[in-house]
Amino acid sequence: MKLTTNEATLLSAVTTPNSDAARISRGLDMFVVAILFFAIIAAFHIHIMLTVGDWDFWVDWKDRMYWVTATPMLLIFIPAALSYPFMMKFGLPIAGTLCALCLVIGEWISRIVGFHLWTYFPYSMIWPAIVLPGLMLMDLVLLLSRNLFITSIFGGSAVAFAFAPANWPILAPYHEPVVHMGQLVNVADMIGYSFTRTATPEYLRFIERGTLRTFGGESTLISTGFSGFVCMILFFVWWKIGEWLTNLGTIPNVVKKHVGLGDDDDEK
Repeated sequence: MKLTTNEATLLSAVTTPNSDAARISRGLDMFVVAILFFAIIAAFHIHIMLTVGDWDFWVDWKDRMYWVTATPMLLIFIPAALSYPFMMKFGLPIAGTLCALCLVIGEWISRIVGFHLWTYFPYSMIWPAIVLPGLMLMDLVLLLSRNLFITSIFGGSAVAFAFAPANWPILAPYHEPVVHMGQLVNVADMIGYSFTRTATPEYLRFIERGTLRTFGGESTLISTGFSGFVCMILFFVWWKIGEWLTNLGTIPNVVKKHVGLGDDDDEK
């Protein structure tokens, strides 16, 4: 692609080491990266809160097949969409890992400030799901294959297949049985009974039914398999959405003229 005179002059100034233009350009780059980092934290955290919601808020809700099934499917939206610009424009297959780290930061800020310090819920009740292994596997498949279809099949499904095993070590102790008022329950139920939450009757009815008795059995395998199949499709769809949004267009020529980047022929 042939550069215009103004574009060539600007590129030469920016790429000259230790020049004022180069320092300003690097400073602007760092500023944009910081804004992008906090934007991903906010967007991904709000997305998980609004979609996964209570299934991930409370330990006595991390029980039935809904949490294992729905969370990976809703988790893959933003990382898959960001995988296209990060990989195709910058050559960085890090969208999944970056989103997972951003989500961890946003979730723990919310759990510490909003759930623990503000409303006094214990950490044993409000810990967030572990999502980093599955999204790292997604990035690994993209790095090794550099192919959309292979990443959709193996990387997308890895997000779901790694979710239950990654969360089982921390969730398993809450399955320990205890006797409460002559009734056999588990530790997670006891925590839920001790820290009631004010909400609608439908909300309370679900808490009463959730007893961590379906997660860990054959229903987990079925739910994980179904979630993995859907994640394959969702990765492909959201990759295409990310591609469409990334290639919407460039700065209009009229704007380029005002900032000194217009073609010399157009200025004449």
